[in-house]
Amino acid sequence: MTKQGLRMLASSCYESPMKKISRKAFLASGLSVPFAPALPKPAPKASAKKGSSVKLGISSYSYWHFRPPKVTIEQVIEKTSALGVPGVDILHRQMDGEDPAYLSKLKRHAFLNGVDLICLSIHQDFVSPDADSRKKNIEHTKKCIRLAHEMGIPSIRLNSGRWGTARNFNHLMELRGKEPILPGHTEDDGFKWCIDSIEECLPEAEKHGVHLALENHWGLTRTPEGLLRIAQAIDSPWLGVLMDTGNFMEDPYDKLEKIAPFTTFVQAKTYFGGGEWYTLDLDYPRIAKILSKVGYNGYVSIEFEGKAPAEKGVPQSVELLRRAFS
Repeated sequence: MTKQGLRMLASSCYESPMKKISRKAFLASGLSVPFAPALPKPAPKASAKKGSSVKLGISSYSYWHFRPPKVTIEQVIEKTSALGVPGVDILHRQMDGEDPAYLSKLKRHAFLNGVDLICLSIHQDFVSPDADSRKKNIEHTKKCIRLAHEMGIPSIRLNSGRWGTARNFNHLMELRGKEPILPGHTEDDGFKWCIDSIEECLPEAEKHGVHLALENHWGLTRTPEGLLRIAQAIDSPWLGVLMDTGNFMEDPYDKLEKIAPFTTFVQAKTYFGGGEWYTLDLDYPRIAKILSKVGYNGYVSIEFEGKAPAEKGVPQSVELLRRAFS
C-alpha cells in the first residue's frame, strides 16, 4: 500500500469516535502490521465432581500407643504403602531424631514407597500462667514447623493445651476430658494465653508454608465452642481446624457438624478390639456425609486406638474408612 493509502486509512479510523475500522477491513487492507489477538476467554469451570475425593492417611500413632515396642516411622511408611494408602501422618514423639540426615531419610523413604507425608502431629501446651512455659512451647512449635518444612510436610497438628489439674491422662478420661480451671485464674485467661501463643507462631508457619490445624483435643478445645473461639479469633489463612472424630465423647455428630465448615484436616479414630481408654461406636458414613456437605476434600488420617493388634486393626480401619468415603 502507498503512503497516501496509509494516510487515508488512518484518517478513516479517526474520522469519528463512533466510526472504527473493523478487523475485517483492517486485514483486507493488506497491511503487514500484526493484529493483536483477542484475550482468551476464561476456561469453563469444571462441573462438581461426583463422589468423594477424600484421601486416606494413616497416623503412625496407630502402630504405637506410647508403649514398647516402638514401631519406627520407616516401618509405618512401609506398612502404609503395602495397604495402598497414600499418606502418613507422623507423630512427632515417635520420631527417632530431629537431625537433618534423619529428616532427609524419612522424606526419601516415603518417596520411594510412593507415600506422602501429610501431617506432623505435635504436642504443646499454651495454657499456663507462666510466660516462660508458654514461650518454651511457642519455640517448640516453631521448631516443629521447621521440621515439617524440611520433610516436605504441609501441616502440623496443634493442641490448645489444658489446665493440668487432672492427675494424669487416665484421670482426665475419668473426668470425660473436663478439667477444673487452675485456681486463681479464669477460662478467659486460658483462651488469651492460647490465642496469643498461636499468633506468635503464625509468621513462622507462613514463612515455611506449613499450615497449622488446631485439634479438638481436650483442654480448651474439648467443645466446639472452645475450639471455634480460638480459631475464629485469629484471622489467618495459615490456621485451620483439625477434626478428631473421637474427641467429642458425648453426642458427637452435632458437634462435628459445628466444626466441619472450618476443618482443614481430619483424624479418624477407630477402636477394633475395644478402645485403649474408651470406645465410641462412630457412624462413619454419617461423618462422611457431614464432611461432604461442606465440600471437604482433604485428608482423613486413621488413628487406630483399639486394643487389637495393629496388624489386624489398621487394615480393618482402612476398609471401614474406604467404604464410608467411597
